[in-house]
Amino acid sequence: MPVVVAPLLKVSRKQRVELERMARSSSLPHRCVVQASALLLAADGEANEAIARACSTTPDTVRRWRRKFEAGGVEAVGTIAAGRGRKPEIAQAVIDAIVEDTLHTVPDDGSTQWSTRTMAARHGVGKDTVARIWRARKLRPWRVETFKLSNDSRFEEKLVDVVGLYLNPPERAVVFSFDEKTQCQALDRTQPSLPLKAGRARTMTHDYKRNGTTDLFAALNVGTGEVLHQTRKSHKGADVLAFFKWIDVHTPQDLEIHVVLDNLSAHKGPEVREWLAHPKRKRWHLHFTPTSSSWLNLVEGWFAQLTNKRLRTGSFNSVAALEEAIDTWVSHWNDDPKPFIWTKNANDIIAKVKRGRVALTTQIKSATDH
Repeated sequence: MPVVVAPLLKVSRKQRVELERMARSSSLPHRCVVQASALLLAADGEANEAIARACSTTPDTVRRWRRKFEAGGVEAVGTIAAGRGRKPEIAQAVIDAIVEDTLHTVPDDGSTQWSTRTMAARHGVGKDTVARIWRARKLRPWRVETFKLSNDSRFEEKLVDVVGLYLNPPERAVVFSFDEKTQCQALDRTQPSLPLKAGRARTMTHDYKRNGTTDLFAALNVGTGEVLHQTRKSHKGADVLAFFKWIDVHTPQDLEIHVVLDNLSAHKGPEVREWLAHPKRKRWHLHFTPTSSSWLNLVEGWFAQLTNKRLRTGSFNSVAALEEAIDTWVSHWNDDPKPFIWTKNANDIIAKVKRGRVALTTQIKSATDH
């Protein structure tokens, strides 16, 4: 009796490329990988029985895969018909209750958020089940993101002014982003540290000795990325004035000077105002950021790099050693400065802040029912 061989499975070039990708995948469900491999064999003319042996299944299953592909194409590969497949072990009502409690309640002991174990104990399920439910819905109750909306009555005016300087600086002018990093601590570790080696990070004791502090003044040239800096013992109005004079000396006399800075009282002290009021300082223009908007000051990004790359894990046995380390790091920075490029326009920022205010107001009213 002749053996009946199934006809070649018709597969377009585009479908073959997609099936080959699915058959090689290490992230798709196993059923998708196996079915794609079987369909490729069918397209090459293999008999259903041979395909079944190669894929550890039955000929009837191979025939069913072929019919699904012929009816639905690549999109049908690996799909499970309604009512088939593994039934859920956890009732949907329990899942909904876990999500509801995660979003709207806290534990009875006063903890600020649930853990997988406390939530599992509440609903009589395993902690891994809670973890899967949270992961599938992108719930992370242990995380808190901080925010701050400025209450400055002139927020939009100041924002437009500063962002305009960043995106469209005036001609024949230098724009500086200025601020102080106060109380930089000269911390020395109580015991020697071990160096980095394969399989072990370098070590540092958690305790330390305080050897004094210094205040770092820095002005970032927004156009070039170069930084003018000084370390001083305090950050009073007289210190701010001294640094402004330092900027004035190091800026060509034929250029206007625009300085972006925050609302620290020392920045508006009488000695600073008196100095700026002199006719010789007509080229000086101060642009104050809105209150609670340090993110608008580009020099903050430079301070972050200095802290992460030099100060945070450094050891300094004196203030002089700390100041020397800062001087050296800034000198190398200025050898190959990298400007911080502002890309967001003022209108987009204002729209986002307005959305934040609406969301915050809505959430507060929803939580308090008034």
